[in-house]
Formats: sequence, structure tokens, C-alpha cells
Amino acid sequence: MDLLPAADTRLDPDACYRAVQTRDARFDGRFFTAVRSTGIYCRPVCPARTPLRKNVAFYACAAAAQEAGFRPCLRCRPETAPHVGVWLGSFNLVTRALALIDDGALDHAGLDVLAERLGIGERQLRRLFQQHLGTSPVAVAQTRRVLLAKQLIHETRLGMTDVALAAGFGSVRRFNEVFQSLYGRPPAELRRLHAGSTQPAPGSELVVHLRYRPPYDWDGILGFLAARAIPGVEQVAGGRYHRSIAWSPASGQPRALGWLSVAPADENRLAVRIHFPDLRALPCVIARIRRVFDLAADPEAIAAHLGRDADLAPRVAARPGLRTPGAWDGFELAIRAVLGQQITVSGATKLAGKLVARHGTPLPDDDAGRAQRPAGLTHAFPEPLDLLGHDLASLGMPRTRGATLSALAAAAAADPQLFGPRGSLEETVARLRTLPGIGEWTAQYIAMRQIREPDAFPAADVGLMRALEDAQGTRPTPAQLLARAEAWRPWRAYAALYLWTVDAPAAAPGTRDALQAA
Repeated sequence: MDLLPAADTRLDPDACYRAVQTRDARFDGRFFTAVRSTGIYCRPVCPARTPLRKNVAFYACAAAAQEAGFRPCLRCRPETAPHVGVWLGSFNLVTRALALIDDGALDHAGLDVLAERLGIGERQLRRLFQQHLGTSPVAVAQTRRVLLAKQLIHETRLGMTDVALAAGFGSVRRFNEVFQSLYGRPPAELRRLHAGSTQPAPGSELVVHLRYRPPYDWDGILGFLAARAIPGVEQVAGGRYHRSIAWSPASGQPRALGWLSVAPADENRLAVRIHFPDLRALPCVIARIRRVFDLAADPEAIAAHLGRDADLAPRVAARPGLRTPGAWDGFELAIRAVLGQQITVSGATKLAGKLVARHGTPLPDDDAGRAQRPAGLTHAFPEPLDLLGHDLASLGMPRTRGATLSALAAAAAADPQLFGPRGSLEETVARLRTLPGIGEWTAQYIAMRQIREPDAFPAADVGLMRALEDAQGTRPTPAQLLARAEAWRPWRAYAALYLWTVDAPAAAPGTRDALQAA
């Protein structure tokens, strides 16, 4: 076949072309089709006429197609495809790098800093990206900005200067140059071509839609977050998730404060309403929403793998689309986990609420969106420096635990990247265990929810052992459970969620949730 030289040779071109011919939604986001005769790249579900087989090439990600010289399709809008680029199976180092890029690692620092955070050389990082994605880290970051800007042009009424700022472009001039080069027209003309947006004019609220791969267990993830919602910071009401948010452009600078609301929408999307005064925070906010709601998961692949296990199969069938809920912030999660040691989930939640009320940052009374803000949102979670120098034990906990929280805050203040992806899962857990108050269970839990390690697994958890209790009442030991879980790799975190939250057919309803630190 006459394929483009830069096509991704790891993709099966015949299978990809069949998916394009049938517009198979299962492949949406898994690859992009580049059409040589038009210079455009599309999603597999694009409604345009199917191109001839000899004229197409296939790329694993949008950045690779763009770097090869193709421009995004204006009909199928590649920026709206399900965000599955971070799920690369065994390519864990590339996965962590993509997560950091999504979180803005290349917006204010160079590739050398990203490579250092990952513990490898800059040259090796480039080589791995080329090998597994067919593109470079810088191209991924640039494509991320372009596609977010294009989504904002289509879905909002933000002015072009605000779109450039919100998408992470360093200047309006650079924003205009990129769009002129890529689309052959200024960005404002793209809005004129797509003038159907019904979103209100910019002001107190910005609405974006984030797509996921179905099925999606919305009730499951909402129930998980509701049980652990920190009073003053989070609230689940009316089928929606609300939380306060805080962001600063650089360490040590004042934080801007706001809030957001997330609810399910049509077409396998979540609708996110964001009230925030600094548009520069938008890429980071979107990346964190994707993390919290696990929007990059591939539920069909996970279910197919875990469904082969006799203990997990009925649970997988009972809860299709179960996600592993992420964390908004690593420091917040670690503090919440330590607060929950040796007490119930509800007890830890109450303690976290007292901590927030005393040391959190109040949301401003003059907030333009205050009238629309849920009454339960009153504060942003404290920063590490906010907890230093205070007697945290006075909140109602043992003095040793209060001292542990203070030491954890000091460690986080000294290293702002303390809870970011670094090294392998084993290296991450070992590093976290050196922190005060962080044992094996808590380290695995942080790796699962904050660092988004799909294979994290707290084998010593009593809830997991109870879930696999046999008919005689015998539970596996942690070592036995760890050996049992080998068959669940690389999705052990999802196996843990199924065991924690879904009763086996013979189990009594209402089994106590054993997530002590969740």
C-alpha cells in the first residue's frame, strides 16, 4: 500500500481502515487518520466521505499527525475525541510524561526540566516519544494548546485574546501565527464558520465539554466522591460534583480562587462549568478534571482483561464502566489519608472539614459568581505553608498524628513536585514511604488516585482480603492476595475498586467500606 513514510507502523493499517469505513466509535481516540489528498487528519468517526485506502496513513495521536504536516478536520473536530492518549499499556514512562505535559509541565519550563522530573536524560525522552508516539514531547504540548484553543473557539464566546491565554499560548501573535499556518486562516474566522455556540458571553462562567469512552459508571464515581467529600471544599448534590479550586501561576505567588461543577452531558461527555478569574489556569484545571473522573480510561479493555477472572467477572458485569477516581491534589489527598488512619471514612471527613475551616483560604465574598456558587463551598484546601507552625492536634487527634501532618506539610512545602509522577510504580511507592505518616497502604493509594498508576494495589487492605473470603470464612493473607493479583496486571487498581465497591453475588448488601484513609 502507498502509505505516508511517517505513518505509525505499530498500528494495523487494515484494521484501522475497516474502522474508518464503518465509522466504528470504539476506535475513536485510539488513532487518527491522515488523508494525503486533502492534508487533513480526522477521527475514525468522521462523517466525511471515506478516503481511498491508498491516500491514508494512521497515527497514534493527534500530535504525530500534526507534526507530519496535517491539519485538524473542521467537521469531526479531533479536539473533541476521547482523551485516551495516556493509556499506553507498558510504556509507563511515556505515560507519566504525557500526564505531566497535560498538567502544564512544558508551559513554563523546558524539556530538560521534564526529563529531570522523570529521572532520565532529555535525549532518551525524545527517543521514547518518537518510538511510542511517533512525535516529540514539544509537539504534544503544542498540539494540546492548539486543540484546546480550537475547542474554546467553537464552544465558548471568549475573545481571541482570552482564548490564546486560556490555551497556554505565550502571546496572541504566536497564537495567530500557529492557526494561520495550520488552518490557512486566522482563528476568528473559525468561529465565524461555526457560529452555533449557545454558550453565554464571558463573565462569571465558562463551560467546556470533556469526552470519554463509554460505558461510564457515573453513579459509581459520584458515590465514591460523595462519601469522601471534604466539607467546605467539595459537595455532591443533585447528581453533580462541585468543588472549590485554587491556582497560582508560580510557586510563592498569590492564589486565584474559584469553583467548578461537573455533571454528565449527552454524547458521552461531561459538562464542566468553571468559575475562575484567571484563564491561564484552564489547561491545568481541565487536566485535573480528567484525572479526577478518569476520563482517559479504556473501559472495554479493562473489563475484557479483568472479566476473565472468576472472582471479578460478576462484579465487572454488574458495574460496566467503573472508574478509578483520581485526586484533585496530591497534598490534599495525603493529608486526608493521614487524617483517616485508624478511624472511619466519615470520621476522617469531619476532621478534614475542621482542618479546612480553621486553616483553609475562604472563597471571596465579592466573587462575581457567588450567587451561583453552591452553599457548601466556602474554602479552598490549605496549602502546605498554611499548616506550618500550628498545633494541628488541637483539631481533635493524637498529638503524634498532628506532628505527622506538620512534617508532611513541611516536606510538601520544600518540594512542590512531591506527589508528581517519578520513576516506576515501585520507585514511586518507595519514595512516598519515606514521607512521615506514609506507609505501604497509603503510598499505594496515593499512587492509584493522584499519580494515576493503573497497577497500584494496596495488598494489605482488609477490605480487599474480606472481599475474597471463601465459603469457610478464610481470607487470603496480603502475600497470597498479592500473588492472586498478578493475573490482574496491568489493571490492579481497577480490580481493587471492583472488590471495594461491588459486592459479589453471594455477599451481604451493605458491606462496610474498608478504605480507612480514603
